[in-house]
Amino acid sequence: MNIDLEQAASTLVRDHADKRNITPFARGWGAADLAGAYAIQAAFVQRLVPTYGPRVGYKIGLTSARMQQMCSVDHPIAGVVLQRRVYPSGARLSLGSLVRLGLEFEICVRLGRDLPPRGRSYEMDEVAQAVAAVAPAFEVIDDRNSEYPLDMLSLVADNAWNEGIVLGRWHTAWPDLAAARGVVECNGRLIDQGHGRDVLGHPFEPLRWLANHLQAQGVSLKAGEIVSTGSLVTTRFPTSREQYRFTVEGIGSVEITLEA
Repeated sequence: MNIDLEQAASTLVRDHADKRNITPFARGWGAADLAGAYAIQAAFVQRLVPTYGPRVGYKIGLTSARMQQMCSVDHPIAGVVLQRRVYPSGARLSLGSLVRLGLEFEICVRLGRDLPPRGRSYEMDEVAQAVAAVAPAFEVIDDRNSEYPLDMLSLVADNAWNEGIVLGRWHTAWPDLAAARGVVECNGRLIDQGHGRDVLGHPFEPLRWLANHLQAQGVSLKAGEIVSTGSLVTTRFPTSREQYRFTVEGIGSVEITLEA
């Protein structure tokens, strides 16, 4: 079956504007596999560019065992981050702006060199050398009241649910990120914690996965782009006014306030 990319993209834009709950849709538009789902994602993102600006990077999802168990998935996924969906620490976002806003707690990287398509896979040391800076970050998602376990193709087609990245301060030197502890506080109370090793063993391992995933599509990761490498702990879905702080040892904190 052929994929109706224009219809799929238009429907996704409308569903988000109307704040509709998500229902499995990708196969109905002809996406029989992940390649089809990513094709829909690309068409959807292109529709978002006039409103949210050009691509400035990527998010990687489902990189920790806890997140994979939550979603009944055994591999990472990728989505696109757009310019006007990147916020500084201290951002205040409205819960009512999305169907069901979720927060994920991540280590974000900024690239200092391109990682272009080539004839062989990227290795860990190569992507590590391409990282120019790291920062603590929240990813803001909207699962649109999805049922779990998820319809993976629909999740991917819906730009992996990305609604933005909230960034702490960039650091050009950092400790062993695999060993670094990440602590989540809500309204000043510790509620969860994890380590950098909880995302595929090291936060740069999801970056390696992304570089190889993109090169299979003929796409280059560019110097200056940011990549959020996946949540160290499971997603939180605030339901009332809450303040969050996420602190990663050695690279500082990032804060966000969710308002009803």
